[in-house]
Amino acid sequence: MKAPRNRRVFVIGYGAATPLARTFEQSWKAAVAGRSGFRRVTRCQVKSQSNVVGEIPDWDPAACDFADAKEAYNWNADFVILTMAVCREALQNSGLEMNVDTGPRTACLVGSALNGTDAFRTAMDNYLNRGALRVSPYLLPNLCANLPASKAGMMLGFTGPVFSPQGACASGNHAIGLGARMIRDGDCEFVLAGGVDTCIMPEIIHGFANMNATIKVNPDDRAYVDPSQASRPFSIDRKGMVLSEGCGVLVLAAEEAIKAHGLQSKAEVLGVGWTSDAHHFTLPHAPTIIRSIEGAIDDAGISPEDIEYVNAHGTSTSKGDRTEIECLRSVFGSGVQNLPISSNKSQIGHTLGASAAIEAAFGIEGMQQGVLLPTINYIHDPDLGDIDVVANQARNAGYGCFLSNAFGFGGTNCCIVFKGV
Repeated sequence: MKAPRNRRVFVIGYGAATPLARTFEQSWKAAVAGRSGFRRVTRCQVKSQSNVVGEIPDWDPAACDFADAKEAYNWNADFVILTMAVCREALQNSGLEMNVDTGPRTACLVGSALNGTDAFRTAMDNYLNRGALRVSPYLLPNLCANLPASKAGMMLGFTGPVFSPQGACASGNHAIGLGARMIRDGDCEFVLAGGVDTCIMPEIIHGFANMNATIKVNPDDRAYVDPSQASRPFSIDRKGMVLSEGCGVLVLAAEEAIKAHGLQSKAEVLGVGWTSDAHHFTLPHAPTIIRSIEGAIDDAGISPEDIEYVNAHGTSTSKGDRTEIECLRSVFGSGVQNLPISSNKSQIGHTLGASAAIEAAFGIEGMQQGVLLPTINYIHDPDLGDIDVVANQARNAGYGCFLSNAFGFGGTNCCIVFKGV
C-alpha cells in the first residue's frame, strides 16, 4: 500500500434534519432560541409512559421534490430518503459541486444504529396479514446499511466508496473519523460523513422503555404537562433519554482540494480517539471512555487546556451523565469547573446513530457564530459538583477548539476534536 499522504482535513458544510426542524439552518435557529423538539408520539400508538419522543416536524418522504409517491412506497425504510435529503442539503451548504472531477473523489459514510427496521416491520405485517407475495421485492435493499449512502450517490453523482460505519449511538463520529482518515491517507478528496436513524416505532419505543433507558413520563413529572422538559441532561431529576429520529451529515475535504475548488473551511478535524469497553452492553465504563477522550486530544497534538468547550454525549440517564462528568473531571482536572459543557440532547433528544453528526455540526456552527448552545431544562445536581453546563439558555461566547463525545451500546466510544479556522 502507498504511504499515507498526511493531509489536513476540514469540514466545509453540513446538513441536518432534527426534531427541531427539517433543515440544519432552521434547527440551529430553534436551538439558539432554547426550544426543544419533543411531543407525545404521533407516528404510531404505544402503550407506555415512555410516549414522549422527538419527531422531525412535518417530515413526509413523498413530499420531497426528488421522491414521488412510488419512490417513497418502494423505499419505505425512512432512513433512505431522509439521508438523500440531508446529503443534498450538506452539499449545497458546502458549495461543492458534483461533476466528472469531484464525483469520483467523493465518498459517503452514513452510519445507523437500527438501519431499515421500519421496512422489516412493514414486510412482516404484510407477510402475516396479506400473504407471502405481498412482501416487497425492495425489502432486502431497504435493510442494507449502505443503501442510504448509495441512493444519495445515485441522486447526487458521487462514485467514491459508500458504506455504513456501525457504531450504535457513536456511528456519526465513527463516520467522521473514518472519513477524515480516508482523506488524510489519499483515498479520496471529499467525504459526506454522518449518521441517520428513523426509530419511532412501537417495538423500538417499548424496547427502550422496558430496559429503563427512556424517561417514563408519570403524572408527577414536570414533562407530563410540558413534554418539552422530558430530556434534562445533568439535571438532578433526570430520568432517562428521549428517543428521537434524525439525520446529520458533514462534508469533509482535503486542504488542497478546498483551495483548488475555491471552497471555504468551517473547522478542522483535528483529532480522533476511539475505544471499546469490553465491560457491559449498555453501562458506560470510565477507564475506556477516558482513553477515548485522551486519545482524541493526543491525536490532535494539543493538551487538555486547549479544549474550550465540550459537546457532551449527555443522554439524560442518571449513570451515563454521572460517568461522563467523572471522565471529564479525570481528563481536565480542576479546570473542568471553568469548561463549558452542554448537551444538545436536551433539545433534540437521542437520535441514536445520527446524534454525534448533528452535535458536531451544532458545535462547529457555534464556533463560527460565537454561540454556546444550552443544556435546557437544567436543575443543578450537587452530586455532579460545580460544572458549567451552559444552563437553560444559549450564551454568546467564542471558542476555538472543542471536544465532541459519543458513546454507544456495546461499549463503543468515539471522541473528536474540532478546531476553528
